Amino acid sequence: MEKRNQQNSDFVVIKAIDDGVSVIGLTRGTDTKFHHSEKLDKGEVLIAQFTEHTSAIKIRGNAKILTHFGEVESEIKK
Repeated sequence: MEKRNQQNSDFVVIKAIDDGVSVIGLTRGTDTKFHHSEKLDKGEVLIAQFTEHTSAIKIRGNAKILTHFGEVESEIKK
């Protein structure tokens, strides 16, 4: 049975406030690269997890982000 690294098992919940929210997963390692992206429409929810491959998640657009640290909202620059 594979032992999971607790440090890498954090989840985030991302809820789109407007259409067109981009969620982009970034890789670990010496060269950070995009490895996955999703587009969310208003009201859609994505549950994402930090893994051995994902070290960061970039969110572009108006969205509510929930983590075990608390809640934050992203915004579009105007």
